[in-house]
Amino acid sequence: MSKTEQVALTASQAVDAIRNGRLSAEVYVTTLLERAEQQSGLNSMIALNKAGALAAARKVDAARASGATLPPLAGLPIVVKDNINTSDMPTTGGTPALKDVRPTANAPTLQRLIDAGAIVLGKANMHELAFGTTSTNFTSFAGTVHNPYDVRRVPGGSSGGTGAAIAARIAPAGLGTDTGGSVRIPAALCGIAGLRPTVGNGGAQRRYDGTGVLPISRTRDTIGPMGRTVADVALLDAVVTGASIAKPVQLSGLRLGVPASFWKDTETQVATVMASARTRLQSAGVVFVDIDTVGLWELDAKVSFQVVLHEAGQDIPAYLVATGVKGVTLADIAAKVASPDVKGPMGAVLGDVTAAEYQAAITQYRPQMQALYARYFADNRLDAMMFPTTSVVAPVIDSRDGSSKISVNGGPLVETFATMIRNSDPGSTTGVPGITLPAGLTATGLPVGLSLDGPMGSDAKLLGIGLSMESLLGVLPPPTLPQLPA
Repeated sequence: MSKTEQVALTASQAVDAIRNGRLSAEVYVTTLLERAEQQSGLNSMIALNKAGALAAARKVDAARASGATLPPLAGLPIVVKDNINTSDMPTTGGTPALKDVRPTANAPTLQRLIDAGAIVLGKANMHELAFGTTSTNFTSFAGTVHNPYDVRRVPGGSSGGTGAAIAARIAPAGLGTDTGGSVRIPAALCGIAGLRPTVGNGGAQRRYDGTGVLPISRTRDTIGPMGRTVADVALLDAVVTGASIAKPVQLSGLRLGVPASFWKDTETQVATVMASARTRLQSAGVVFVDIDTVGLWELDAKVSFQVVLHEAGQDIPAYLVATGVKGVTLADIAAKVASPDVKGPMGAVLGDVTAAEYQAAITQYRPQMQALYARYFADNRLDAMMFPTTSVVAPVIDSRDGSSKISVNGGPLVETFATMIRNSDPGSTTGVPGITLPAGLTATGLPVGLSLDGPMGSDAKLLGIGLSMESLLGVLPPPTLPQLPA
């Protein structure tokens, strides 16, 4: 198998090729490490796990040669966002104060993938401390992440490194984290798929173990799988959860809500791609129900930042203790923040500016949001709701502020962060699952993401819908980047 063929493999294809002997795990890892070096200008990776990845690959090849039964992900290289604990590499959070943090154990969710045979290729870059949607990181060892489809533009965030690495064919799949859209935004802008699993009220409702991750909010944070196809995301999800791999759901008769407020103020080129996708889905028998989520945005405004800014002040110090980090405090982290657009939020965390609003947010308004979502789906007999993952295409990199303002359709300047996170935030606040997959490319070649939010616990069904939509809409062509020699 040539190097060109290797980098084109999806996660599912790579696992099959290694299992049936068409591809050596060591050869594959070597090729992808070369690819990572070749595309280092994207700044998608903070660290590569060269020795560890190659050693793990050799063990997979030896196991296969011995006739042993291989685990479900044997030999699959993945990239892991650098706020997810790894025992053999630092976990920096993309921030100066945590540069030398070396956890002694892998995050449990990651460990499940490793136990299934996955190989950690390296730690992916991110928006500093996961507080942003651009992944324009001013930390010296991280740097600005570039979108493989247009290197002048952002890849989205905060899991921008994972999204860019997968899109650039550095790895077929990986892990990000999502608090308000941090898996789905970069997946959408980089033309890949991503899942935000159900979080609900934690406990039994939480689909993924959330420990071993540098946090923002215990109520909202979750790890999420990302891949070039929905099938790859479903594969990783099945391993993490121990469930069967999701199966395609019949599109004919499927009922999807179309909430107008999620579609307003959408950039024309995004709306054009989404309209085309809707037409094709309608032709396949999908029933669209044009009904809005009345009252949702008013509730979200009373919960979203009130929860995040208060809980970060508690959860980051708790993580430092649990991870065994000594000599670093929350104040130390805030004082050394390098990215201009992260200084403000961290100052608000230190000042606990939402303390007075927190109890009402968590005990009154968030339950009201959950009830609103449940009624929306049940009363209208909906399988999910559909909307553009982001209302704009990937913005141009802001090398001065990291994230400032953009104009939508020639209108007045608006905050980039608020614009990018608008559609993904309410579902995140509520704790329902969400998935994004490519709707298509704009006329200028930029990816547009299509999102589905579903009822609490409907993750497998969302993945099934995504699989069927992907079969209809197709996957995106790779970005035009320098290729490896054959």
